[in-house]
Amino acid sequence: MPVGIFRVCLVVITAIVNHPLLFPKENGTVPENTEEIIQKMKEREERLRLEQLRLEQEIAEQEARQNTLGKVAEVVEESKEKKVRWDMWTTLSMVIFLLIELWRQDFQEANWQDTGAEEDDMAVLGKAFKGVAFPDKAVLASFYEKRILGTTGDMARMREMVEGFADDLLEALRSVCNRDADMEVEDCMGVGSMYENWRVRKPFVCDLIVPFAPPEPYCFRSQTWCSGEPFPPDQQGYGTIKVCRADEDVTGCICDKTKLGEDMLCLLHSQANTTRPSSEMEDLLCFKNTQYLDANQVMKWFQIAVTKAWNRISHKYEFDLSFSLLDSPGALKIKFRSGKSIAFNLTPVVQYENSDVYFISHFPRSSLAEDLPSSTHWFLTFAVYERRFIQLISKTLPVNACHISCLQILSFLHGKQCSLTGPSGLTNYHLKTVMLHLLQARPSQDWAPEKLEARLQDMLKFLEKCLHEKKLYHFFVGNGKVPAELGFPVIFQRAEPLNLFRPFVLRRDVYRKTVDTFHEMLRNMSALINEYTVHIPLAHTNGIHKESL
Repeated sequence: MPVGIFRVCLVVITAIVNHPLLFPKENGTVPENTEEIIQKMKEREERLRLEQLRLEQEIAEQEARQNTLGKVAEVVEESKEKKVRWDMWTTLSMVIFLLIELWRQDFQEANWQDTGAEEDDMAVLGKAFKGVAFPDKAVLASFYEKRILGTTGDMARMREMVEGFADDLLEALRSVCNRDADMEVEDCMGVGSMYENWRVRKPFVCDLIVPFAPPEPYCFRSQTWCSGEPFPPDQQGYGTIKVCRADEDVTGCICDKTKLGEDMLCLLHSQANTTRPSSEMEDLLCFKNTQYLDANQVMKWFQIAVTKAWNRISHKYEFDLSFSLLDSPGALKIKFRSGKSIAFNLTPVVQYENSDVYFISHFPRSSLAEDLPSSTHWFLTFAVYERRFIQLISKTLPVNACHISCLQILSFLHGKQCSLTGPSGLTNYHLKTVMLHLLQARPSQDWAPEKLEARLQDMLKFLEKCLHEKKLYHFFVGNGKVPAELGFPVIFQRAEPLNLFRPFVLRRDVYRKTVDTFHEMLRNMSALINEYTVHIPLAHTNGIHKESL
């Protein structure tokens, strides 16, 4: 109890002692310090507010920058996506274009000669045939027997006579030439319509080609438009022939044992050292200051050599020999004392590598033929392979097949029309090319003799289509379906197809004249055939055949 009272008293005394009112002087600064503290707190609060505002502003600016960067990134990303999409569509478009182009070329290569095995395929053509009375089978058979068959025996006798005389003439030519300096002449070969048995129009002209080679130690190195080097479009079908030493490589270095790098030069056999004097190359019939064989020089040499050869053997023959045409250097004419004459062409050629393709020094001109780019450009002829193909395909056709008959009738009609209205851009070579295409496109049984009428219509319609499109492709160049038995050079099979009607695109006047002549020939066809046909009873002719017209 006393302890509790003591505790209470101690608490009361402590409270009284610590009461502020009991010591006013010691605690008089409390109010002043409080105001100062409050003022400092306000100042600090203001600083904190300003700092907060600054931080908020920085945060806002940072957010704005981030938003801007984000938008830029989005724009960049979107542009990248658009670019990717554009590149993708561009690439896809290019791929599609290339595929279409490749398909077009493949389709063209595979079908450029596919004229259709069915008669209906030809029905889409033949607009020029409307209203044309086509001769029937009986009229055509009578015309062929009366006008064409009788010429076959004449051609055989003429070929035999010309070949025998040409062999004798070339043998004499070899004897008058200097074997150490002049060109070496080989045996001649017969080509063209006379040797393919479809020539119908007189005068008959035999075409003979004479291969020749340079004297030792020289050789010919040829280059064609499809050898790899770029040739202009007007030089397609041509090539050049370089006269080189046999031990000289293509680059002109005769040291075949020296292995040089691309940046090395052979000091012993440089290009300057291999350049031969101009007079030596001209003696080798080259163009001035070059190593390229000149067609004009070759023809001059050949004419002089033939003249010398004839002077040596002329006493053995009872006729005269002369050059007949100024614009055809190889054209010769035999004149008998009776007044009769025989014409033939004897043309020098150069063999292409080890094939039967030849560079021909002179090609018979027509209104469609283009001028030679230069006298160092030689035209390539595939006449030997054309003759072999006709012989090969004839073995698979029915007896007395009508392919030659169709070509003979068409050639006769075109020649007669040209004699009436003047020459056109079409030649017999174009007509033969049409026949070659159809021979390869149609089954063998379609060329039976009783189908002469239908096949003749096919040839006319195919020719009309080619004239309309201004496209008639060379039969061998670019044709991957050439029979392997012919041994035809692969380089020409893989080449781009050669359009024989390309000049029509450049010369509209010739094209218009050619088309008009073709249409006129169709209209006059019956009259031209009936003029050379014996009378046939009306019962055989009252039904004019109009099948597929």
